[in-house]
Amino acid sequence: MTVERRPYRAGEAARYRLVIAATNDPDVNRMVYEDGEAAGVWVNAADDPDRCSFTLPSVARRGPILITVSTGGQSPALAAWLRRRIESEVGGEYEVLLRLLSEIRATIQGAVGSTDDLNWTSVLDSNMLELIRAGDIGKARERLQACLSSS
Repeated sequence: MTVERRPYRAGEAARYRLVIAATNDPDVNRMVYEDGEAAGVWVNAADDPDRCSFTLPSVARRGPILITVSTGGQSPALAAWLRRRIESEVGGEYEVLLRLLSEIRATIQGAVGSTDDLNWTSVLDSNMLELIRAGDIGKARERLQACLSSS
């Protein structure tokens, strides 16, 4: 990535696919946004949600689990605060839960096809997570299979 520190040149947003306008000058940020809009380029004008064709969420990752929080650009501080709260609640046990769900879903899809008609909510509400937290993955797997058998 290259960073150039210089004034914005009118129309140059069209040379890019994605632009972030984060100057201290609202007039420059507006020009960048308008140039991007005219050229079909996605623009995020920092601290100006009305001039954003996309916003940047606060992101938490747990392996393949991706959790994002956004306030539509209105309060990045609130988005980050909420993300930290959620992140503190979502530990490694969710990665184990995901692995178990993914494995059984792939098995079912290989055998019968779609898993859309299964009651996944009952599985997730079945206290499997508590079994995983307690380290009893075998019982969690049994609970999962029992819940899906009764769907």
